[in-house]
Amino acid sequence: MLKLQDISKNLSKDSLMIMNRLEASKKAQEVHRENIKKSLQHRLQVAKAKGDENLIRQLEAEMKYFS
Repeated sequence: MLKLQDISKNLSKDSLMIMNRLEASKKAQEVHRENIKKSLQHRLQVAKAKGDENLIRQLEAEMKYFS
């Protein structure tokens, strides 16, 4: 089984920088997606409290998209 250390010894500095940037980008995308989900959940709670059925349906559809 290959370990990250073994792999990194065989990669150039540029390759490592690219891998680090890709990993950072992936993490940022995950955080962004989670923030969108949290925002949708809050908006859904508010819509339910107000009894706005149309908005509730729209937000539930968005929640399905992000799930």
